[in-house]
Amino acid sequence: MNATVPGSPLTAAQLLDLYYLDLRCHLLEVAAGLDRIDRAADADAARQDRRSVRLRAALDVLAAESPNRAERFLNLFSE
Repeated sequence: MNATVPGSPLTAAQLLDLYYLDLRCHLLEVAAGLDRIDRAADADAARQDRRSVRLRAALDVLAAESPNRAERFLNLFSE
């Protein structure tokens, strides 16, 4: 049996080949944005901001090895 994503004829390895560089670039943008916020003069106050809290919660969603990350990510920001 071929281990493909439902609806995708590509294997996990092929999907990694296809998306790896783009995903890495987007994650780097996120890391750089969070670094800029952390270095700002009012970083402590920003950490309490609901947007910052949600962004950090989203990182936990992305790091989890469980299905439906995109759905849980969207739900986090729709609350």
